[in-house]
Amino acid sequence: MVKVLNQHMYYPYDWATFTQAIWQKYPNPFASHVLTADVIESKVDPQTGILYRTRLFLKSGIIPKWGRALMSVPEAFIIEHTMVDPSSQKMVVVQKNLSHTKLMLVEERQTIVPDNSTVAAQTTTMVHQEGRIVSSTGWNAVKARIEGFGLSNFKKNTIKSSKGLLHVLEQLAGSNNTAKTS
Repeated sequence: MVKVLNQHMYYPYDWATFTQAIWQKYPNPFASHVLTADVIESKVDPQTGILYRTRLFLKSGIIPKWGRALMSVPEAFIIEHTMVDPSSQKMVVVQKNLSHTKLMLVEERQTIVPDNSTVAAQTTTMVHQEGRIVSSTGWNAVKARIEGFGLSNFKKNTIKSSKGLLHVLEQLAGSNNTAKTS
């Protein structure tokens, strides 16, 4: 059974500052698990002005005792594809692991847009986050446990990621704004 997470995060920063922070997110004090971050490709479509960027990350994690028999390497490569359309102020970030995919595939999609529902005096950016965790192991009991573990960690990592992004945003904007979740 696939585990899914859908949520919206609201950040009291304008879209341009927020998207700039995405590119500067690593390193930060909340992301010691991110070992490397490399830009693989970056191009701008000359007709549309849309930026396409691909990055590769090496991240480390903690394997629970019950999972060590299934996987002994705690590092994983993560691929990220990003599309930024400055004219419509829309950024889409899609990440998925390239390592250990039969054991657990984690796919994340973030759509980042200005939040038009707020009062005009407050500039806010909304992130719609979708996470999907799938295990392809053959045993349903093990599969359910792996997917449950993956979803739990995904939720925890979302909080750490938000804190790291806020750290970068505060450095960029020089303020003490915070995020809220719905």
